[in-house]
Amino acid sequence: MNKRILIIVGDFVEDYEAMVPYQMLLMLGYNVDTVCPGKKAGERVKTAIHDFEGDQTYSEKPGHLFAITKDFDSVKVEDYDGLVIPGGRAPEYLRTNPKVIELVKKFADAKKPIAAICHGPQLLTAARIISGKKICAYPAVGAEVELAGATYVPPNETFSNAVVDGIFVTAPAWPAHPEWIRKFVELLGAKIEI
Repeated sequence: MNKRILIIVGDFVEDYEAMVPYQMLLMLGYNVDTVCPGKKAGERVKTAIHDFEGDQTYSEKPGHLFAITKDFDSVKVEDYDGLVIPGGRAPEYLRTNPKVIELVKKFADAKKPIAAICHGPQLLTAARIISGKKICAYPAVGAEVELAGATYVPPNETFSNAVVDGIFVTAPAWPAHPEWIRKFVELLGAKIEI
């Protein structure tokens, strides 16, 4: 398979939301690059593990180190077929980086599939590209989604739902990986038979 996917991460990206999609996409035969502004290929970001333990919000624990495979400044949208934006704390500060927002806008302008999960839709709201769309996200991001002119779709009881609207496939948190990644690869043109 010659299709290429780009994943944007930053320090304290949610561990499962970076590592699991990366591995799933590689397993399906996609070429996957990971980038982080200010980091070069061979460097790593720290991840955080978010868990649902009955508190009013998720808990956070140290995760792993996640490898960066490509220099951020060398990325060209035309080299990729789709974009993945994991959640965690990284989107909170990545959305303040004009180069990140410009890159996300270029993917949207090129009508390439964009998968965002948990807090990842914060990059979509900052890029102002989701007006009129149905977007799922972690509940704390719901107000931002609505302020960006989109319709917020809340998570189901198990946080396992994913929503497709145009080029966007969004989900509330890592329990949605199976549905989220399946719908993303379908947007990329894959046919999954069970």
